[in-house]
Amino acid sequence: MNIGIDHQMSDLDQLESKSIYILREAFHSFEKLGLLWSLGKDSNVMIWLCRKAFFGYIPFPCVHVDTGKKFKEMYDFRDKYSKEWNLKMITGNCPPVEEMDASFPPAARSAARKTAGLKALVEREGFTGLIAGIRRDEEGTRSKERVFSPRGKTGRWNSSDQPPEFWDQFNSDFPPGCHVRIHPLLHWTEKDIWRYTLREKIPVIPLYFSKGGKRYRSLGDEDITSPVKSNAKTIPEIIKELETTRVAERSGRAMDHEGEDVFERLRAEGYM
Repeated sequence: MNIGIDHQMSDLDQLESKSIYILREAFHSFEKLGLLWSLGKDSNVMIWLCRKAFFGYIPFPCVHVDTGKKFKEMYDFRDKYSKEWNLKMITGNCPPVEEMDASFPPAARSAARKTAGLKALVEREGFTGLIAGIRRDEEGTRSKERVFSPRGKTGRWNSSDQPPEFWDQFNSDFPPGCHVRIHPLLHWTEKDIWRYTLREKIPVIPLYFSKGGKRYRSLGDEDITSPVKSNAKTIPEIIKELETTRVAERSGRAMDHEGEDVFERLRAEGYM
């Protein structure tokens, strides 16, 4: 009998629901869980979803692998909202660039510091699961990821040996010594992130909004990240811009322009 109630979920509701399911599955499956907080738009949505999944409280630590080279606005955001959202923070530092693989070009070598810092932090804290805010549409290599993606004992990722995932059934039984990356935003797009941010009124770092005809679409270290041309000063304007732009989301990341295989090499080594 139709009593006039519309039970259809919006597309954002469906995205939210699936992500919350993934987060709860991860919490149930892994004894030592952490959430990687890069301070950008994706990981802020991820924190928001975690707070919804666990009724306003995140029952595992938020992890910031700090290169020491983020924008001041990012550090200000972290300090403010880690307190406002009552987050349990764990911070890991990164080794100097001189210790990184010299075969990498300059920006990728700098980015590799984050991988080394993460490996050290995982070993120190004993994490068996790490929640990360990557999306398949963001970069070609990430399209190969699984929702529950194992990393070897050294943190390496084998993109050709990933577990099958059918009907939202995720494998959580992996050999001792490895850890698993959990990706609750894998099925989202950049536009979805902004639409959800607008709907939920999630706080946003001001660098994402146009100033002087430029804005940042992807935030990394200040010395290897550049803004793109844009006049979008509000979230609705960003959403409208994304409907027509041909500029890649990571076009402002210097390492993405250093060679076709650079990002894939970084990801294989354990980059987020």
